[in-house]
Amino acid sequence: MLQTRLAQGAVIYPSRPFRALDTLQPSTIKVVILGQDPYHGPGQAQGLAFSVPDGFKRPPSLRNILQEIEREYPTDHSALAAFVLTSNLLKNDLSRWAQQGVLLLNTCLTVEDGQPASHARAGWETVTDAVIAEVARDPSPKVFMLWGAHAQAKHPLIASQGEHLILMANHPSPLSAHRPPVPFVGCNHFHLANEWLIQHKCQVIDWKA
Repeated sequence: MLQTRLAQGAVIYPSRPFRALDTLQPSTIKVVILGQDPYHGPGQAQGLAFSVPDGFKRPPSLRNILQEIEREYPTDHSALAAFVLTSNLLKNDLSRWAQQGVLLLNTCLTVEDGQPASHARAGWETVTDAVIAEVARDPSPKVFMLWGAHAQAKHPLIASQGEHLILMANHPSPLSAHRPPVPFVGCNHFHLANEWLIQHKCQVIDWKA
């Protein structure tokens, strides 16, 4: 399908669809964050869910994610030299999380320019469902963050495989981040994940690295 669309002149993002899997093995993954499909603008998609290169305008969902981290792990602003919120200083590029064992996986790995969800239900879900199930089968402790109905639909793939921590909330998109039943804003997922990793004698994630 991809080769056909490319031959027809379609512009497809990202250039490295499997980047999220490049450096991680199931046994090294500590946290899984599921997205839906890559960003569909030029230069945005990196192959890591929710991540965009530094210097790009921050997408609204990523902005809410970083603001939630700042809420959970507040910085002593009196120690800052500049009058800028720390969440604005955090980088857009989330590869620093991947280096610590966070799998940032979209359930659909490619998208066409300007056409969100254009490759949904085109076969990628079979691949990523298998990845999710394989990661969940690994016995090492893991935290799965499922934000929104699309990610939460993967719950059975995880719950049936092992005793992992599954955290669920609304999607961080501004359309749903404040809505019930479980608003993303104030969900405390990043803190809960680290508490659980500590309980299982695992290295925590430095979300503000």
